[in-house]
Amino acid sequence: MSITVTAMHPEVDICHCAMCQRWGGAFYAGVKGDACEIAGEAAITVYRSSEWAERAFCGTCGSNLWYRFLPTGSRSFLAGLFDLPPGFGIERQIFVDEKPDWYDILQQSPMLTGPECVAEAEAAGFTFG
Repeated sequence: MSITVTAMHPEVDICHCAMCQRWGGAFYAGVKGDACEIAGEAAITVYRSSEWAERAFCGTCGSNLWYRFLPTGSRSFLAGLFDLPPGFGIERQIFVDEKPDWYDILQQSPMLTGPECVAEAEAAGFTFG
């Protein structure tokens, strides 16, 4: 399955609503485009998540795919599905009153790179490969 979004808007929308938190474990980060092409639609499961929205996921790999706002038909795709170029910013954040305190991404906490995480796992005895 693959998704191609044409004329992708160069910003990410963030949603902190309780439903997005349940769907993905934290906030939802989505990108929009003027159109999309989807290959392998048989693997996609779409479900009505509220009176005004539907969400989709891949039945093969389990990835969450999109949120569709039913009144307008507009779709937002999970930003993590794409290799976004540098320069993408956040357009807006919504339902900020529902954001839990624990995921304030600006708070002071340890920040590890990928190689640092791998080194930590190896130091604990895990062998990759």
